[in-house]
Amino acid sequence: MTCQVILDFRVKEDSLEDLRSMLHRILPETRSYDGCNNLYIVQNQDDPLALVVIEQWETRPKYEKYLAWRTETGVIDELVAMLDGEPTFRFFDYFGV
Repeated sequence: MTCQVILDFRVKEDSLEDLRSMLHRILPETRSYDGCNNLYIVQNQDDPLALVVIEQWETRPKYEKYLAWRTETGVIDELVAMLDGEPTFRFFDYFGV
């Protein structure tokens, strides 16, 4: 079953452009990773430092394999260093309506 992943986070003010550059660099690999169906990022109009990553994966285990790979390669540590607080991961299934 398809898994929707919602990742919420807040960026440090002085890191927003560094984060944008990083995402331009890494997202092509993410989008082509086995199991990734779709990924886009939205920015809060009222709070530009608040971002949400909306992802669709074939399965949660495929997402978890991807996340483990990103952790092993150091990308997660690089990302977390730019954040103001901990990111929030949420996982959803389609409700069927």
